[in-house]
Amino acid sequence: MCRGWRLAAGLLWIFAICAWPQGRGRFWMLEDNPAPIPPDANEKTEFVFARLRYPTFAAGYWGWRGAWATDYPKADRQFLQGVRRLTRIHVRSMEEVVDLDSDAIYDWPWIYAVEVGHWDLTDEQCKRLREYLLRGGFLMTDDFHGTYEWDVFLASMKRVFPDRPIVDIPDDDPIFHVLYDLDERFQVPGIQYFYSGRPYERDGVVPRWRAIYDDRGRIMVAICHNMDLGDAWEWADLPQYPERWASLAYRIGINYIIYAMTH
Repeated sequence: MCRGWRLAAGLLWIFAICAWPQGRGRFWMLEDNPAPIPPDANEKTEFVFARLRYPTFAAGYWGWRGAWATDYPKADRQFLQGVRRLTRIHVRSMEEVVDLDSDAIYDWPWIYAVEVGHWDLTDEQCKRLREYLLRGGFLMTDDFHGTYEWDVFLASMKRVFPDRPIVDIPDDDPIFHVLYDLDERFQVPGIQYFYSGRPYERDGVVPRWRAIYDDRGRIMVAICHNMDLGDAWEWADLPQYPERWASLAYRIGINYIIYAMTH
């Protein structure tokens, strides 16, 4: 019995070593929608897509994986292919998973956080996120819906910036015009549309593009509420997914990247 257990454990260890992606992919066990590791994943570039890993308010649907990994990593890698095709930004083909538990966060000037209607930042993480943003960092939030998820998002964000309002981004803000003119914006549904028939989730009927600004008028936090841009990036290659939704999602993401790099 003991020998059998040791043999099984040994085989499991060998399998884990063989299955573990070499060089990168340290969160492969938490992947929501797996995608191949690009051959140039280790390339040094001028821009890296950083996805924020955070503690989840309630396990719920995500279980031990956590809400932060929703659509990960296919959405990230497919979006980055679009950034490469549509801009001259020298962007890495693979995302970087980052967190707020060390000063390493300051190495990544642009971060993307998904499903923030389920995050639950610690006091220390709130403090570090505030410092990160005031130093010039940029946070894009996406894929959270309705009143309940807004309130959960706000519970942490108000501890980050209790002194700064969240406002609707005016149509003439540079973030909507830095590359693409985004005057005609509309709700971008997630893949759930195909089984619900609704472009919205929960009571999140009206899409909102909101922000927190610094003292110089720079957007520090770009808040995409009642929409699911990550799903549009993830499923842009699905023939049934409408092109107009995917195109707007890519244009918004690209504008936010260029804005963050230039403001």
